[in-house]
Amino acid sequence: IREAENRTTLLKMRRKASVRIISFIFFRFIFVLATSIIMSSAAGSSITVPNLLEGEKDTVLSVLGGIYEHSSWVAEAFYESKIANCGADNATTATGSSGNLENVRHLFDAMSAIVDDASQEQKMELLRAHPDLAAKVEKLKTLTKESQEEQGRAGLDTLTDEERTKFLTLNESYRTKFGFPFILAVRNASKHTVLAAVEGRIGNSAEVEFAAALAQVHKIAWMRLLTAIDTPDPTGFLTCHVLDTANGCPAANMRVQLHRLSPPETAGLVAEFVTNDDGRLPGGPGLKGKDFQVGVYEWTFFVGDYFARKGTYISGTPFLDEVPIRFGIDDPTEHYHVPLLVSPWGFSTYRGS
Repeated sequence: IREAENRTTLLKMRRKASVRIISFIFFRFIFVLATSIIMSSAAGSSITVPNLLEGEKDTVLSVLGGIYEHSSWVAEAFYESKIANCGADNATTATGSSGNLENVRHLFDAMSAIVDDASQEQKMELLRAHPDLAAKVEKLKTLTKESQEEQGRAGLDTLTDEERTKFLTLNESYRTKFGFPFILAVRNASKHTVLAAVEGRIGNSAEVEFAAALAQVHKIAWMRLLTAIDTPDPTGFLTCHVLDTANGCPAANMRVQLHRLSPPETAGLVAEFVTNDDGRLPGGPGLKGKDFQVGVYEWTFFVGDYFARKGTYISGTPFLDEVPIRFGIDDPTEHYHVPLLVSPWGFSTYRGS
């Protein structure tokens, strides 16, 4: 009897274990399937310029309609002039006959040209479509999705009472003078930048400020396009050249690091180099292809080590030991050259070519 009971108990335990295993496999399958669907959806959410040119009108307008604030007429004009009139059924013909629209820069140039060629009344309506930058958090729901994200990044929803009062006063004076709200591309700015800019621009003439505001609208549109359009194969690249101004020669054998600071999901050390005899990076560009992303970067030049090896006099506590240069890459289609001219006592840099 006991043996029968033991066998029965053992069988029950095995059944329970089998159920657990089957349940685990089933839920694991569901998890993997759901993850796959989500990843596929995420991958399909971005669109390239060639894919956009092949799209239906609704697709084009859904992607480009919000690039210029509450001004979908820009996207509609783009579709009619660059896609519909070229034959949307033939993507190659559409691309070729629409002014060689191959990348996001070409797309932006085409859309911005539509705005620049618009009437003065249309431009004014476009400026007036932009919200006040000092909108409080509870008013963000009245803004477009793009404006909500941009104001949040700039910290404009964290204005103190004093800062908000100051900005509202300046903004009201600005609107009264020019007839439209103060506009600034705030995605990569701080609230301090915004307050300083409105103080500086409120003294402009009407003509100068109209042009300045429209330039900011284009800048906002450019940054929105970079978010909306996928650039899987960037054609831009980053180079560097280090010159030793103390000894009048290229800075050979200097250790250099490149870090990406933003976007945060790809931040970190990109690469480390040692300059060649010409003071340049061995092997060509320091950043190219898929690694060439829009964002904030920082070169770190280990000049103290270099001058110590060179035998150039440096103080006990080096005046310059590591030289960091922080810079931004804004266009995935362009060449960015960031050189360094350095001595133990000073340095300079610029965007070269």
